Parts: sequence; structure tokens; C-alpha cells
Amino acid sequence: MAIELSRQDARRMRWYSQLLGGSDLDPADVVRRAVALQGQDLPAVLQAIAIRSRPGTGVQEVRDAFDRGELVRGWPMRGTLFATTPENLATLLHFTGDRIRRMAARRREELGLDEQVIARSGEALCEALADRPLDRAQALALWEAAGIKTAEGRGYHLLMHLSVQGLVHWGAFEPAGGTQFLALSTVPAPRDPDAALAELVRGFVLARGPVTEADLAWWMKLPKTTVRRAAAAAPDLVEVQVQGRPAWIVGEPRIPGESGVVLVPGFDEWILGYADRSLVAGPEMLAALVPGNGMFRPAVLVDGIAVGTWRWPRSSRAGVEPVLNLVEPVPAATRREIEQVLAAWPHR
Repeated sequence: MAIELSRQDARRMRWYSQLLGGSDLDPADVVRRAVALQGQDLPAVLQAIAIRSRPGTGVQEVRDAFDRGELVRGWPMRGTLFATTPENLATLLHFTGDRIRRMAARRREELGLDEQVIARSGEALCEALADRPLDRAQALALWEAAGIKTAEGRGYHLLMHLSVQGLVHWGAFEPAGGTQFLALSTVPAPRDPDAALAELVRGFVLARGPVTEADLAWWMKLPKTTVRRAAAAAPDLVEVQVQGRPAWIVGEPRIPGESGVVLVPGFDEWILGYADRSLVAGPEMLAALVPGNGMFRPAVLVDGIAVGTWRWPRSSRAGVEPVLNLVEPVPAATRREIEQVLAAWPHR
């Protein structure tokens, strides 16, 4: 009989699974364990990796992992950028690449990107990358010089398409700034795809559990029959019940105590890692976190429940204080704790 978990138990288990209390892992191992982390906001995903890594890890250490080729960014799912490892990127694209290309077929047609244009752009870019890394502006300039138009979203779509084809990814950083370079993708598809997918499914559950089948299918954008078959091949998935709904964890349940105040950056997997987010945020809070413009704001968590948003102003002047917006009521002592944690945030 499946173990029954309360909402609080499930939330606290997720906090432990998500490594929001930190870990003894280096950045590459954090991402490898999690399969991939939402990465369209580059500063935010660097912070998300840092807070899950061993004590003292900062954003620079995460950038260093990209520079060494241990981490990459690509479009393995949902037409969205993720930070992952080269091996996981190759495995995910083996299963999702055709679906992404079919999903984007109409947009390619609207942009006039036929197979001939895509092939020319890939040949030109890969030839250039064999000699030197290129940033986004340089890649677009290369295509323009070759007579391939990049305006009105064509350049972005070409980059995504070539990444989904398994040709390129975002890799090392430009030394003097935050710009990421494109690099050639050289890791092949897995020799045993089914075993590789089962391992990724296990990783998803390990790093986010308890999760439902719907969460997994939504996150990977694969049919439920596919993820169900992969889950069945993962040897240590355990079924539990969260208020009567079946969910998976890895291994025996471990329910930690109250987690206190934790800050997560925008687009964090604490919010985006699940199809159903009601376990961690109420309707008003979700509206504040996702204001309808495609953005997912940084969240303030109290024992895993989102109670507000936060941000640093764009100004780089010394003495500028973070902006806190509490949506849910909290006791005065908790507000003071939130302000202290926010003032001490090390990952700007």
C-alpha cells in the first residue's frame, strides 16, 4: 500500500529533493542530478545552480563549469532553453528533437526558413565554429554576410533549430562579460536510448519528488505512455500518495523539518518543475509570480510556500537595497527574517 503524505510532508520532501538547503555537490553534479534546469534567464539559472551547490559556491564557479564544458545550454524541451550536461542534452534531444521540429514547422514556414536555408546556415555556422567560438551577434553577422536574413526572429529560430538538430549549444563565457559563446555539439546520442531515458526519469524524480506522472510528461513534453514505460524501468522509484493522488519519489520517504526562509531566483524549478504548482503557491501568489508576460519572478519561500517576490533594482550603485513584495500575510518575526536573508543574498 502506498505511503500517504500530507501536503506539508510532500512540500518538505520536495525542498529536500530540490537541494534548496544546499548540498555537497559541485555545480556540474547538481545539474547532472537534476537532468536539466530551466535556463532562458541566464543570470537566474546560474544562481539556481549556485544555491543548490556546496557551501561557498558562487555564480563564478558555475560559469567556470560552463567554461570547462561540463555544463551547456540548449533547447531540449518545449522550445525553451535549459542548462544541462552535454550527455543529458544529447539524450533529451534524441527523444524530443523530432517533436520540437514538428511543433515549430509552421513558424519556420512563416519565417521563410526552408530546409535549404537551414542547411546553409548550419554549414556556415559549423564551419566557423570549427575555427573559433562565436557569440550570438557574431553568428547572426556570419549569416547576414552569407545572404541569410536574420531579422524578425529568424536568427533566434535558426539557432534553436540547429541546437535541436544536435549541432550546436551555448557553452563557455566571454572572459570580460556575461556573453555566452556557441560551440559545436560532439556528444552522440545514447547507445541504449531506453536505459538512458529511464535514468533521466529517475533523475527528474530524485531532484523534484514527489512528482506525478503528469508533472513528468509536462516537463519532458513526452507522451505519458513513454514516461510511464521509462519510470517502470527505473529500479528504485517508489509510489506515494499526496492527498489521494499517486506520485513518485526515489527510495524511502525522508521528511525533513521546517525549512524556514529560502529565496529562489526567477524561473526556478521550484515553480517551473511541475505541471501543478498549487502545492507551493496559492492563486494570488501564482499571479504575482507569473504576471502574464512570460516572466517567472524570483520567489520568497517560507517552509516551501511562496509568500512574495523579490528583486534587485537594475542600478549598480552602492547601497541599493533589494525590493520585496509580500503577497501572503506573514508574522512580523518572519518578515524580519525574510529581510535579513534578502540582505545577505550573495549571488547578485
